Amino acid sequence: MKKLLSLIVTGLLIITACTETETAKELGSEEKTVSVKVETIQKKFVDQTIEFTGNIEPLIKNNISSSAAQRVEKIYVEVGSKVKKGQLLVEMESLNYAQAKIQLENLKVDLSRTEALYKAGGIPEQQYDQILTQVKISEESLANLSNNTKLLSPIDGIVTQKNFDNGDLAVGQPILVVMKMQPVKILINISEEFFPEVKIGTPVKIVLDIYPNKEFPGKVMLIHPVIDATTRSFQAEVRIDNPSLLLRPGMFARAIVDFGSREKVVVPDRAVIKQSGTNDKYVYVINGDRVTYTKVELGRRIDSIYEVVSGVEQGQQVVVAGNTSLMDNTKIQISESKLDITL
Repeated sequence: MKKLLSLIVTGLLIITACTETETAKELGSEEKTVSVKVETIQKKFVDQTIEFTGNIEPLIKNNISSSAAQRVEKIYVEVGSKVKKGQLLVEMESLNYAQAKIQLENLKVDLSRTEALYKAGGIPEQQYDQILTQVKISEESLANLSNNTKLLSPIDGIVTQKNFDNGDLAVGQPILVVMKMQPVKILINISEEFFPEVKIGTPVKIVLDIYPNKEFPGKVMLIHPVIDATTRSFQAEVRIDNPSLLLRPGMFARAIVDFGSREKVVVPDRAVIKQSGTNDKYVYVINGDRVTYTKVELGRRIDSIYEVVSGVEQGQQVVVAGNTSLMDNTKIQISESKLDITL
């Protein structure tokens, strides 16, 4: 009887312990709710003053060289020299030129004799035409040698590079480089969304870090007709007057273009989470009493907001505080909701 009573008591204790354990498990597994603050995504008119970067380039760059490997007889300019169009810059070895000149003079003597015989009826027309053709070919050859013996500047500009000295055999590189620096230009890549708005003559403001208190007015003077499918942008050439030659090729510059204002979907910067190790960006979007971890594509940042390219839409709510404690599908409680985004 005592044994039976003992077994009954033991069984009751076991049942009680199991019941308490299950209750504890149920209490421990209760889903945690995270308190967050949210803002509602809105459309805003955003100034479309876009800054592009690039390097100042010469309007024209000419490589001065001979078409054949020749020895440099004399270079008449140095790096930094200002030159005029048509000015003699380099004289090359003239041996071939001298030989070709003598050959042409001999051919002209033969032509004079042949012409007299032809007019007197002493030779056929075909023979006369042959010597006439030889003279024309020789004249063209001499002119070509002249162009490659006396090297002239094709532009008004400045000598920016000298690769050989007098007596050197010029091979592989230009002898001189001449650049036209008035005006200069900068090439900028503009997003395709602005393609319909960019015109020849569109004003551009140029600023350089080395001239912090100066602005240089420029204009779009050339628009490339195709869109780069990789970057979704097109290239435009901006020219800048440079009468004082303050702007030099290679200088880093910023080109600022005012496209007015556009209505854009914007998201507060506090809502944006950058995925570690990537350039991907996400936001937590409110979905009932839970959040969805959503990838977004963003445009420019203006003060405390980002332009939204894709991923979220106007009217959706995003978490702006408390998002460090969240994961996808976390249950949330909204502690504060703002209906507007202040620019």
